[in-house]
Formats: sequence, structure tokens, C-alpha cells
Amino acid sequence: MTAIAVYPGSFDPVTNGHLDIIERSAKVFDKVVVAVLHNRNKVPLFSIEERVAMLEESTAYITNTEVDSFNGLLIDYIREKNARTIVRGLRAVSDFEYEMQAASINRKLDPDIETFFMMTNNQYSYLSSSIVKEVAKYEANVQDLVPASVQKALLQKYSHLTDEK
Repeated sequence: MTAIAVYPGSFDPVTNGHLDIIERSAKVFDKVVVAVLHNRNKVPLFSIEERVAMLEESTAYITNTEVDSFNGLLIDYIREKNARTIVRGLRAVSDFEYEMQAASINRKLDPDIETFFMMTNNQYSYLSSSIVKEVAKYEANVQDLVPASVQKALLQKYSHLTDEK
């Protein structure tokens, strides 16, 4: 039986912290599906298609990954992918409370699906997509925070702010 895990998230945009979790998950599971979710509670900077493309480019070197997108309940998507594990990265204790609630409801919806928590690498413990966008908006260098292609995409998205000055 192939051990398939799903790593869901907004990935708006993908950061080096996300890539760290993807790389490490790919060492544990036979296949990791990186699933970009359409989150109705957030207004994303990048479209689903842009986020999928950035992830595909950023993870191309990890041969046992697949990038996809989904809408709806994560549990339904997990079943569709024949997966049994959800991968979640934890940066701090504050992440754990939310993630524990999500894992608990997912377990209630399907007791056969496990949540696999991975602590982020310490060098990324402060890093989030929101922080990256905020820094990039003010033309600060984000090259150590995101893949080069993502940095370029951020510069393009925020270039209109520079033009308005």
C-alpha cells in the first residue's frame, strides 16, 4: 500500500518554510500531494492557478510530490486522493491550538484519517505568507524567505505600488 499524505494550505505565496515541510514530508511518505485550497475566508494575492504554478515550479525537484487544488471539505479531498494522512506544519504553540481543533474535527468526520504534525525548522519559525507579503509590499528583499520565482511574482504584483509614488 502506498502511503499518501496531503499537505493542504493557502500557499499565498509558498515560502521556504512550506518547502521545508514538503521536503521533509516527502522523506516520510511515498507521495505528498500539496493541495492549494480555495479559502472563502481570505482574499488571496495570487489566484489558485498562480499558486499551483509557483508550487509546481518550486517543488519540481521533489519527485514524489504532486501539486493540486481543491474546494470544499478537506476530508472529502483526502478520500478522493486515497490518502490517509494530513500533514500540518507547526511554527509555534499558538499554531497548535488551531491545528488541534482542525485535527479533532477531521478525526470526527473520518476516524481513519490521521494528522501528522511537523515542527518547522527553527530558521522559519517566524515565517508566514502574510509576513512575506507585507515585507514585499514595501520593496524589501525576500530572497531568503521564498523561492526566486516567487520573489519575482511578488515584485510583479506589487510593482503598481511603486508606479503610484
